[in-house]
Amino acid sequence: MTTSSYQLRRSQLLTYFDRTAVDAWARLTSDAPVSGIRATVRAGRDEMRKTLLDWLPQDLSGCRLLDAGCGTGALSIEAAKRGADVLAIDLSPTLVGLARERLPTDLGPGRITFTSGDMLDPALGRFDFVVAMDSLIHYTAQDIVRVLSGFAERTTAAVVFTFAPKTPALAAMHAVGKFFPKGDRAPAIEPVAEQQLRRLIVDAHDLVEWMPARTRRVASGFYTSQAMELRRP
Repeated sequence: MTTSSYQLRRSQLLTYFDRTAVDAWARLTSDAPVSGIRATVRAGRDEMRKTLLDWLPQDLSGCRLLDAGCGTGALSIEAAKRGADVLAIDLSPTLVGLARERLPTDLGPGRITFTSGDMLDPALGRFDFVVAMDSLIHYTAQDIVRVLSGFAERTTAAVVFTFAPKTPALAAMHAVGKFFPKGDRAPAIEPVAEQQLRRLIVDAHDLVEWMPARTRRVASGFYTSQAMELRRP
């Protein structure tokens, strides 16, 4: 199911998040003071996390949830507090280790299992819900749909995810990023037109039993991301 473009980008992301950006990412996802630009990113991510959680049932007791690209585990913790059995996976073993360190002692009725690896590994099992917050923004529209197809094969209720919407502002930031020294660049974000993504989802053979539902864009300074919900009709 995976393609060479997916595998290449996955390798680039592993290098970046597990080595290059670990300290910056740890600070961004903490309560530590950050610069004005990073503060807007933090606020945007907080709002996006709230949006995705609002699209999930308030009571997740008895539900198994995949947090695909869990980072330092903030969304996993909130889902577990609602009763979910969360499998939290990230490419970066370093970020997963940080997530374990930040795990509160009281998760309420739920639980979290942290692991590092490929979010599409069939060995992870089946889920009621999959959440992929900002873990698909580095992939092309075609690869996003292939990833969604992989999730859908083992999900019963809903997949909620984010993508980088194609906007003039995001395109400009993407272009500016190319001027940074190669070693300092994050893997490029791939802006995707919403209508193109919807069309690819509707046309995908593996997603014939699924349809796009709710969508919402969050824009906060240097953070722009769009949430989409995928459900069975």
